[in-house]
This record gives sequence, structure tokens and C-alpha cells, in this order.
Amino acid sequence: MKKELTVFDNPRNVKWFLLFFYGCLVLLLIIDPFIHKHGEFPWENAPEFFAAYGFVSCVLLIFIAKLLRRWVKRDEDYYEKL
Repeated sequence: MKKELTVFDNPRNVKWFLLFFYGCLVLLLIIDPFIHKHGEFPWENAPEFFAAYGFVSCVLLIFIAKLLRRWVKRDEDYYEKL
């Protein structure tokens, strides 16, 4: 049985998608300092604060997940022993 190809199976389409995605990210980073923000705290008004906050949060979640994996991980045959 032949697998049906999707849009993202073509490397050229993936390249165009990534260019569009990164272009949108750069555009948002460029216009961010010109947008007035109504932050509760003074540091929320800093340019690119929310981009940096999101990036740092994502990285911390990855490291916390790697640490928790050692504690939560079970053996491969854990359920067979029950």
C-alpha cells in the first residue's frame, strides 16, 4: 500500500514554511518596541520581555522534565511484573 504524501513531505515546502515562520518572528520582534504595553510590573514594559520570558520558561521546563524523568521513569517490563 502506497503512503499518501502530505504537504510537509516535500522538502521545498518545509523550507518555504520555515522561511515564512522565521520571517514572521523577525517582524514581530521588530515591531514589539513600538507597541505600548500595560504591564503590572515595570519589567513587563521592557522591550522583548515576553519573548525572553517565554524562551527561558520553555528551556526551564525541558530541564525540569529531564530531572523528573529520572524519578518517574519505570523499567521497561514494569507492568509485566504486577
